[in-house]
Amino acid sequence: MEKKLRTKDRILQASIALFNEVGERQVTTNHIAAHLGISPGNLYYHFRNKEDIVRQIFREYAKLLDTRIKPPAHSSQALDALTDYLDAVFELMWRFQFFYANLPDILARDPALQQDYLQVQQGVLGRVMSVIKALKEAGVIKINDSDIRDVAHNIKLLVTFWISYLKTQAPDAVVNKANLYRGVLKVLLLFKPYATADALPDINKLQQHYIELAGSDLAAADL
Repeated sequence: MEKKLRTKDRILQASIALFNEVGERQVTTNHIAAHLGISPGNLYYHFRNKEDIVRQIFREYAKLLDTRIKPPAHSSQALDALTDYLDAVFELMWRFQFFYANLPDILARDPALQQDYLQVQQGVLGRVMSVIKALKEAGVIKINDSDIRDVAHNIKLLVTFWISYLKTQAPDAVVNKANLYRGVLKVLLLFKPYATADALPDINKLQQHYIELAGSDLAAADL
């Protein structure tokens, strides 16, 4: 049983790496098996087909969403919660970039996965709204309650389609950390107009933090 679990995990890790490198559409189960040096039959022992692999990867993605995006337990931790959310956004886009790059096509080919995705995203919307509400209660931002849901939707839209946007601007663009940090900073900038005068210096410091993480190329980029 231990060996089977290790092989299954290796298949998932190899699939994510290949999907990210050349695009999910271009990768077959034979490619994955060859990459791992195992027979196709060995792969099919663990997964029925590529769609089964993608569904399992999505479950890992959903699990990370559930564990990484959480509202703060206390209002004093609100700014830390924002940092945690931005870090989670980067981690998810980096690890599952193929999913963000080709989301409509992947979901269109698997109606069951699309239903799972929509259900998970409803939970994500609720958690993002909770983060926004916590920031408001802590005095970090000032926002009308009636606007919170729409702002949360805008944040989700930006995160979901940032990589797709990069690809439309330059089809051969490399999805690197600098480009993903540009997306993280775009998310932060959606919060910034709502920042209170007291919290604005901390927001600016957080913005500089992500610029420095991305390196000099991002510092010179149009943000």
